[in-house]
Amino acid sequence: MLWTANTIIRKFSSSSAYYQNKLKLALIGQSLFGQEVYTNLRKQGHKVVGVFTVPDKDGKADPLAVVAEKDGTPVFKFPRWRVKGKPIPEVVEAYKAVGAELNVMPFCSQFIPMNVIDFPKHGSIIYHPSILPRHRGASAINWTLIEGDKKAGFSIFWADDGLDTGPILLQQECPVEPNDTVDTLYNRFLFPEGIKAMVNMAQPAEVIHNWIRGHDKVPGAWVVIDGKVHFLNNSLGSVPAGQPVEVEGASQPGLIAKSGLILFGSDGKALQVKNLQFEDRNMIPASKYFSSDEDASLDLTDDEKEMAEKIRAIWKGILSNVPVIDDTTDFFKSGAASMDVVRLVEEVKQKCGGVQLQNEDVYMATTFQSFIQMFVRRLRGEDQEEELLIDYVTKDVNNMTVKMPHQCFINGNFEDAEDGKTYNTVNPTDGSVICKVSYASVADVDRAVSAAKEAFDNGPWGKMNPRDRGQLLYRLADLMEEHQEELATIETLDSGAVYTLALKTHVGMSIQTFRYFAGWCDKIQGSTIPINQVTPLTALKFAELTVKAGIPKGVINIVPGSGGLVGQRMSDHPDIRKLGFTGSTPIGKQIMKSCAVSNLKKVSLELGGKSPLIIFSDCDMDKAVRMGMSSVYFNKGENCIAAGRLFVEESIHDEYIRRVVEEIKKMKIGDPLDRSTDHGPQNHKAHLDKLVEYCELGVKEGATLVYGGRQVDRQGFFMEPTVFTDVEDHMFIAKEESFGPVMVVSKFKDGDVDGVLSRANNTEFGLASGVFTRDINKAMYVSERLEAGTVFVNTYNKTDVAAPFGGFKQSGFGKDLGEEALHEYLRTKAVTVEY
Repeated sequence: MLWTANTIIRKFSSSSAYYQNKLKLALIGQSLFGQEVYTNLRKQGHKVVGVFTVPDKDGKADPLAVVAEKDGTPVFKFPRWRVKGKPIPEVVEAYKAVGAELNVMPFCSQFIPMNVIDFPKHGSIIYHPSILPRHRGASAINWTLIEGDKKAGFSIFWADDGLDTGPILLQQECPVEPNDTVDTLYNRFLFPEGIKAMVNMAQPAEVIHNWIRGHDKVPGAWVVIDGKVHFLNNSLGSVPAGQPVEVEGASQPGLIAKSGLILFGSDGKALQVKNLQFEDRNMIPASKYFSSDEDASLDLTDDEKEMAEKIRAIWKGILSNVPVIDDTTDFFKSGAASMDVVRLVEEVKQKCGGVQLQNEDVYMATTFQSFIQMFVRRLRGEDQEEELLIDYVTKDVNNMTVKMPHQCFINGNFEDAEDGKTYNTVNPTDGSVICKVSYASVADVDRAVSAAKEAFDNGPWGKMNPRDRGQLLYRLADLMEEHQEELATIETLDSGAVYTLALKTHVGMSIQTFRYFAGWCDKIQGSTIPINQVTPLTALKFAELTVKAGIPKGVINIVPGSGGLVGQRMSDHPDIRKLGFTGSTPIGKQIMKSCAVSNLKKVSLELGGKSPLIIFSDCDMDKAVRMGMSSVYFNKGENCIAAGRLFVEESIHDEYIRRVVEEIKKMKIGDPLDRSTDHGPQNHKAHLDKLVEYCELGVKEGATLVYGGRQVDRQGFFMEPTVFTDVEDHMFIAKEESFGPVMVVSKFKDGDVDGVLSRANNTEFGLASGVFTRDINKAMYVSERLEAGTVFVNTYNKTDVAAPFGGFKQSGFGKDLGEEALHEYLRTKAVTVEY
C-alpha cells in the first residue's frame, strides 16, 4: 500500500488549504520505492520541483533518478549533504533554490541537515520501514525478523532533529509469517539495498532461522560449507533423508536433500535452506549442491526468439551503462543491484505474456544466455516445482496403506499451527485416535487469508487463461479418481461413513462436481469446496492432490480447528469478501451478524432442516419403503437433507411401519469398511449422546418408540436405527432436526392433501422435501406448494452436480451446485462509457 503526501496532509492537517491546493514537493530518497512514491505523487497532481537522490553507481542511475530525468524533473545527485556534521553550503543552496513547500523522504539513507528538514513551510515527512519506535534506521525490517517480532510494517512521521522519530502520522502493519523474509516484507512496503552477516551455528534452530531470514537475500547471511562461503535463504522444516555436508561451526553435519540443505541448530532441530549463493552471486538450488551436470541448451522457436529480444531490451534499459547486451553479459557484474532484480522480474512479467518469475530466478541465471534458457523453460512449463514436504500418518487398512496429512495447509505447504496446538481426530468405529491434527489459531486463519488474497490479487490463477484453469480442475478430478479408494477409506475411518457410500457419493460426487465446474471455467468463473471441520483428514488429503494437479499456491487453504475460533475469525476478517457456511441455524445467524459488522461480506448459508416427506396411499409401496428408509438412514442420518418427518396417509400407515421395521432388522450394523455393512457409527461421541437424549425426550413427550432409540451394545459410536410413530405437531421431535438415524412418522387423514401440506410447511426450515404418489397431477400440485428449495418426487437424495441446491426460510439462502452456484462467487459491474 502506498500513502502519498496528499493522503497524509488530508488525514492529519486541520487546514483546508493543504488539500484544496496541490503541493510543490521535494523528493529526497532513492530505490524503487522512491520511484513509486514519485510516480504516485505526480498522479495525484502534485508538482515535484526537485529530486535529490544518490550518485550513479557503476555508471548506472538510481531508479528514482531514471524516472525523474525522463519526466524532465530537476535531479540532484549529491554524495553527501554535510561534512563533519556541518551542512555543505552549496548543496543546501541548490536545494533551497527549488522552492519546495514540503519534503517527502522515502527510504532516505543519507543524513539530512535540519536547515533542509525545516526549510519548507510544511516541513518534512518520512516513510520509515518499521512499526516505530520498535526499530529505527535503514535496517529496521531486518531487525524485526532477527528479533522474532510478530508484526512488521512502516510508519510515516514528521521529521525532527537528526531524523529521529517525530510525531507519527500513520502506521501500517502486517503479520510476520513464520517463513517471511526481508524480501517478502519489503515487497509489501519498501525495497532494500542489502546487508550481510555470518551465521553463528552454535544456536538453537529457530534463532538461526530468524537470523538468516532477517538478512537480505542478497548479499544475505552466510556460512562456510566445505570450506567455501555460501549465502542462504531458509525456512523451518522437518528432516528428510540426504547426503551429509560439513558446515563450519555447526553441531552436526548438514544434509543435502531433495528439498534443499538441512541445517541443525544446537538444540538438534532442523531448518531448510532452499537456495545457495556463491561469492560471485551465482545461485543454485541447494538440492543440486553435489550435481555438476549442466542442462542441455534449448533451441528456441521463432516466437521464443522474439521474446528473447524483448528481454534483451529490458536488460538494456536496466543496464544502461553496458554498450551491448550479449549472451555473456552478467546482470550483477554489470552493476545491477537488488532493486534492479525487482524491476527485471516485473518488466518481464508485464511484457512477456505474464510468465511468473521470482527474484531468486535472476540470481540462479545471472548471464543473459542462462536467463533466456531459464525463461523459456518456465514458459514451456518444463521447470520442476519444489518437492511438497508432507509429514504423513500412515495406516494399513482396507487392504491398502493410506497416507494422511495432518497439518494445516496454507499457501501450498503443510505446516503445524503457529502455536503448535493439536487435537485428536477419533475413529468412531472403535473410539481409537487416528492421529493428532493441527488445531488452527486466529493467526493461522490470518496467514491463510493473506495467502488467498495474494493468490487472488497477484497470483497466476487469476491471470491464467480460463480454459487452462478448467484443465487444472479436470486434472484434479482425474487425480481424485485415481486416489478415490484411498480418499473413501480415509473418509470412512474419520467420519464412520459406510465405505461403499463414501466411494460412490462423498468422493464420487465430488469428482463429478469438479468436472462439472471445470467445464464452466471458460464461460463463467467460480467454484466452491465445502469441507467438514469435524472430520478434516479427507480435506487435507484433497489438499495434497491439488498440489499434484498444479493448482497455484494460496488458491486453496485448509485450516482445521474450532468454529468458535477459526470460523469466527473468518466471519470477522476484513479481507474475506465471500463466506459459505454449512451448519446449524443459530450459528448461521451469528455468522451473518459478524459478516455484516466486519465488512458487509457476501454470505451463502446451508443451515438446519426438518425436511417433510409425504407418502400417499396410491404410492409404489416397495419404492416408498426403500426410499423412505434411505431418506432417513442414508449416511446414518448425518445428511443435511434427511427426511426429518414422514407424513404417511392413514390407510397405509400401519403396513408402511411394519415393512420399515422388517427392513431395519435386516440391516447389518458394523465396521463401515466391511462392504456388506449397511449402517456405520455416528461421527463423534457427543453427537451420539445427543441422539440418545433426543429419543428419550420423544418418549417422554408421548410419541411411540417402535424400534431402536438406544446406543448399540458394541464398541464405537453406533446408534440404533430408530422409528417413532404417533408424533404430534407440537412435540420437540416433530420440530427439531436430529441429524441422525431417527425416523419420525405422523399419519394424516385419507385424501387431506391441503391439510398435510399445511402441516408439512409448518416449520421454520425449508431445505428439502419429498412426495410419493402415482398421481402426477397430485405430485405437481404438492411439489409446487411445498416450501423447500428441493422437492423429490417418487425418489429421495437424488441430487446432481448440475442442479442448484439450497434452502428457503431458516434453512438459509444461496445455492450450491449448478450454474446458480457460480453466481454466488461473481460480482456484476456496470460500466458506462461516453466518447
